[in-house]
Amino acid sequence: MEHLPKDCSTILSVFFVLTTLFGLTFSAPDFTQFFCSNNIGNYSKNSKYQANLNTLLSSLSTNVSPYGFYNSSVGEDPDRTYALVLCRGDASFQDCETCVNDSANMILQLCPNQKEAIGWYTICMIRYSNKNFFGNMSTRPNFNLQSSVVPPNLSIFNQDLSNLTNSLRDQTVGGFSLKFAAGTRKSDSNITIYALMQCTPDIDGGDCNLCLGWALQVLSQCCYGTEGARVVGPSCSFWYEVFPFYNERVILSRPPPPPSLPPSLVPSPPKPATKGKHGNSTTLIIIGVVGGIALGLLSFCIFSFRRKWRNRRKGEKFQGLEEGDGVKAMQYDFGIISAATNNFSSTNLLGKGGFGAVYKGTLSDGKEIAVKRLSKGSGQGDQEFRNEVLLVAKLQHKSLVRLLGFSLKYEERLLVYEFMSNGSLDKFLFDSAKRSLLDWEQRHKIIESVAKGLLYLHEDSRLKIIHRDLKASNILLDEDMNAKISDFGMAKLFQLHESVAETNRVVGTYGYMAPEYALQGICSDKADVFSYGVLVLEIISGQKNRYVQQGQNVEDLLSIVWKNWIKGTASNIIDSTLKAGSAPIEAIVRCIHIGLLCVQDGVASRPTMASVVFMLHSLSTSLPMPSEPAYFSRSTSIASNNQPQQALEDSKAKRSGQIQPAGGAATNYSLNEASISEFDPR
Repeated sequence: MEHLPKDCSTILSVFFVLTTLFGLTFSAPDFTQFFCSNNIGNYSKNSKYQANLNTLLSSLSTNVSPYGFYNSSVGEDPDRTYALVLCRGDASFQDCETCVNDSANMILQLCPNQKEAIGWYTICMIRYSNKNFFGNMSTRPNFNLQSSVVPPNLSIFNQDLSNLTNSLRDQTVGGFSLKFAAGTRKSDSNITIYALMQCTPDIDGGDCNLCLGWALQVLSQCCYGTEGARVVGPSCSFWYEVFPFYNERVILSRPPPPPSLPPSLVPSPPKPATKGKHGNSTTLIIIGVVGGIALGLLSFCIFSFRRKWRNRRKGEKFQGLEEGDGVKAMQYDFGIISAATNNFSSTNLLGKGGFGAVYKGTLSDGKEIAVKRLSKGSGQGDQEFRNEVLLVAKLQHKSLVRLLGFSLKYEERLLVYEFMSNGSLDKFLFDSAKRSLLDWEQRHKIIESVAKGLLYLHEDSRLKIIHRDLKASNILLDEDMNAKISDFGMAKLFQLHESVAETNRVVGTYGYMAPEYALQGICSDKADVFSYGVLVLEIISGQKNRYVQQGQNVEDLLSIVWKNWIKGTASNIIDSTLKAGSAPIEAIVRCIHIGLLCVQDGVASRPTMASVVFMLHSLSTSLPMPSEPAYFSRSTSIASNNQPQQALEDSKAKRSGQIQPAGGAATNYSLNEASISEFDPR
């Protein structure tokens, strides 16, 4: 047998060695995308950081939860290492373990000495750093992929996709240990859209919502108009196709996940797989455990000290809002919003309020939006404006209008909301032609929805918020006539332990403000309860809460309702369009009863919103008897030319446009249906 030439033998030998090394090094599949950070420095070979990183990464696949998530840390600063893994919500546990194991091996090969890196497979992601990123929403680094196929009917497809993403977004944000949702929508163009959304479980619902808002904004800029796309970041991802790409069987068979730990807690260091020098591994674990406990205790002490210190400060302000990725992810280019509203054309004008005008807009992807253009010179600074944006964005409830983003340019300040196609409730309720479109079922649904929204603001959200301007024009209706509370420009933020606050400036709308707030500046959740009671009585009667002529007498709505109540003729105040139908009179009178309980003069007598929601749902529960409502007037003859007497002894002050608060200084007061605005920090 002839020998190969020496050069050929050398080449084949080198080829064999390279092939072997390639097979050993890249036995796992390639990442879909990965990033090795060179911005925060590298670690050296055989360093303590490398040992901590190897220990941590080797433990990930054996510690990942059945729901596909695990985060932990090892070591002490400055060599402490943090890592997180997340599998897609439709991945089986076995596939998840395999993917996490592959990703731990792959990330070390692709980023051999970087202190921070992230990598994505199709069904899992891995991320590590020398900085604690747990519980912090991030949108960078990121990537997107898209199909090259355009659907046959683009406008219909985009609308159906938008409807599907809105539904999945609500489900994902509401998750606990598993912030994941997947679903389908049959398009009118005979195409089925499949989509999924996911957030890392260590961030809260508000940050998850912000992150998904960022993903959808990226999608609208890069990938709308195709039959498939992905937007992926460190804290969330979104993916849609026109074929079933996720494992529905795994989703349906998975049991409900347990509640998660607060995202701010740093998990205890993991127990690594047994290999290498046992003594060194044990030492690292002990150091990690002690370091983790010490850091946790130190963080708790610092947090407690800062909270007590802030609570002692006079004029305490809420400090929980930071700009970061959250605000930036929501910022729209001013030119895009201007184009969407046809340069704020009068033909796009939906209405005007105390803070400015509201315009209808249509983005390039066909999505409809409502844009509130705040009045110039409103007194708000850029930072206060951003903080308000982030505050409202963190409020997530189906009975609250969703804030999509904002835009800033010089003195221009824009708020971008979801578009509510049926406008505000007052346009139906106080229009003799449209009022008949609201049957009792719809009105009762609105009453319940607003009650649940207020309950969320008062008790169920992370922040305790008093709306302070609840009225029919601030209740918006979507295409299915679902009601949502809007306009948080006057909302007052409370610390969770606070229940009452005093303010020197009264804001709100005449006829809806509770007496203790209007006269003394005393603000509590019971002020919103009063406004809610007025709204309920308006919804049932179809009449505005203002002075109306009753024959030769002038009376307000609350007085009319109360007089009929004590006479046993409460059904007299029911809207005639409801009486003409088959509305259940007994159920309507019960709601009148609840409304009167809410507008009682005594603050302590008014129920909480939790009690109101219970009374609305528990029809068998007996209700307490209401006492006389605030502002009750014994009717005054028109011929006498006197003003209606108010229970509050301030008629002259109110009629002159001022009310004298407890502090003695006159307070601006609105006599029409416009809102009074407060521009001082809340």
